[in-house]
Amino acid sequence: MSATPEAGPTKRGGRGARERILKASVELFARDGIHATGIAKVTEVAHVSTRTLYQHFPSKEALVSAYLERLESDPNGPAEIETVLTRDDLEPRDRLIALFATPAGDALAGPVLRGCPFHNTAVEAAGGMADAAAFVERHKRELIANLIATADAAGAENPEALGRQLAVLFEGARALATSVNDAHPFEDARELAVRLIDDAVGGMSSG
Repeated sequence: MSATPEAGPTKRGGRGARERILKASVELFARDGIHATGIAKVTEVAHVSTRTLYQHFPSKEALVSAYLERLESDPNGPAEIETVLTRDDLEPRDRLIALFATPAGDALAGPVLRGCPFHNTAVEAAGGMADAAAFVERHKRELIANLIATADAAGAENPEALGRQLAVLFEGARALATSVNDAHPFEDARELAVRLIDDAVGGMSSG
């Protein structure tokens, strides 16, 4: 009687290959950067062949576009914090303040703070990935619009000004945190955001 064969290596390709490629892209692009992550690394982590990857995504730019779509649609992904503006269990002014919460501990645990994955993509895409750059611009303009609408719902005297100022704080904190590899900009931005909101809306902040 022959011995039971040992389990072989993980099957490359097969059902679920596209989803594994996307999950690997979210992990690698958000953590290490797009240019620093080659197709070979994505296929290694996703357990697919290069041929399989290109069957699903004809170019790296197509993969980056799919990565951005996944970031935007995943409520538990790297861009989760932005979904606080749509929560109906918080008052509008509390949503504005909650946007400036310091990222969860696991997001700060790595050796390098990566900040906003959309912003990072825009920087890396400059001049090279037109579709990705356009996607990020559209996403950020929608974020500003959501901030303005939330500021209006909170009773701000000039919601457009408050929304745009909060957008600058939100984006700036993430960019600076990445540049200096330090979480303090998140704390500073929250303090400044509360002051802006108090000035625009009035009353005591709950956060």
